[in-house]
Amino acid sequence: MSKQQVPLIVGVIIISFLMIFPFVYTANNYPYVMHIMIAGFFYAILTSSWSMLAGYGGQFSFGHMGFTGIGAYTTALFCHYIYLSPEATNICTEFSVGSQYLVIVNPIGITSSTLVQDCLREAMSIWDGSVKVTPMPVWLGIILGIAMGGLFGLLIGLLVLPLRAAYLALFTLGFTEILRAVISSELDITRGQAGLELPKLFENGITIFGRHFDKTDPLPPYFVMLFLLFFCLGVLYWLAQSKFGLFIRALREDQDAAAALGVNTTKYKIMLFVITSMMAAAAGAFFAHYIGIISPNNLMILQMSLVVSMAVIAGIENIFAAAIGAIIIEFTLETLRTSFDVPLIGVEVDMTVWRLVIFGALLMITLRLSRNGIIAPIINYFLRGHVADETVAKRKVSDSSEESA
Repeated sequence: MSKQQVPLIVGVIIISFLMIFPFVYTANNYPYVMHIMIAGFFYAILTSSWSMLAGYGGQFSFGHMGFTGIGAYTTALFCHYIYLSPEATNICTEFSVGSQYLVIVNPIGITSSTLVQDCLREAMSIWDGSVKVTPMPVWLGIILGIAMGGLFGLLIGLLVLPLRAAYLALFTLGFTEILRAVISSELDITRGQAGLELPKLFENGITIFGRHFDKTDPLPPYFVMLFLLFFCLGVLYWLAQSKFGLFIRALREDQDAAAALGVNTTKYKIMLFVITSMMAAAAGAFFAHYIGIISPNNLMILQMSLVVSMAVIAGIENIFAAAIGAIIIEFTLETLRTSFDVPLIGVEVDMTVWRLVIFGALLMITLRLSRNGIIAPIINYFLRGHVADETVAKRKVSDSSEESA
């Protein structure tokens, strides 16, 4: 077995482990561990896509959590306020679509905690069960969320990406904060800090291979988020290995030189920004339906700092390292929540606070001693370690030839 085959074999082992883990883990904390794993996949998608944006393309953005919020709130608003009815309510705002009516219920803010709002409830009470109202499909809301993420990514890209990287960082930071402020203040529509409810990914449950899973079972969302992670990593890897990846790395190294060689710098920066924005929106939309509620707290700069830190610690210039690191760090941060007593002293250490101190210390140590992260250098050692040996061997042959001459 050669060195270059080691990462491939380790990758197969990791994938196999993630695929069989839900079926072999049987401890009492099964729901909690499954939740941590799903959250780890969520952060892995964000971290790997941000790594592609910043590590490969040199575009330092603070807007990733903002696009996550756009994806989540788009599908939340869509599923919360829009329904299909075979009969006109004559109360709600509605439009005729073929033989159905697209019903848009009126927002009533934080006074309601249900997905069925005031005007529709009144119409349903009049119908007395004679008319069946259908909620909008979850998958359609997710698609709209991804599309909105791409649209906002395109708009921001057109506005800022022709400029230098510092403007992108400042603009996306302001964009996320403005988005959070708007969502927090629009109580009638978004319910502000109270949060907006969403139907579960499989609201009516799902039957797979003859086994029925209800909407609260973590197994179907686990595989949905896992396959979404695999899909995003596959797309990112394909882009990195294509001419597209070559162009964006050229932009990172020297934008002026790339432009002088004929690379349309603005075009490729915008394309990369839109693709990674859509991935962040997809992660946000799927994760919001898994959780069942979304609030502006998910858009705090602290969350974005966590994504950036995960990428930096794992390796910002390797999408696979970033994904693996995000899962490991998320799992570690959650398991470190358990407080403990110091022997002899009798002092309790509150790990809910100290775990963040440990995380911050790890980040500073990584920045000081290994600027390309912890996991990425290990992968590079096996993938590219032979290059150094071959180079040394060639130099020795060259030196020997010169001495003989």
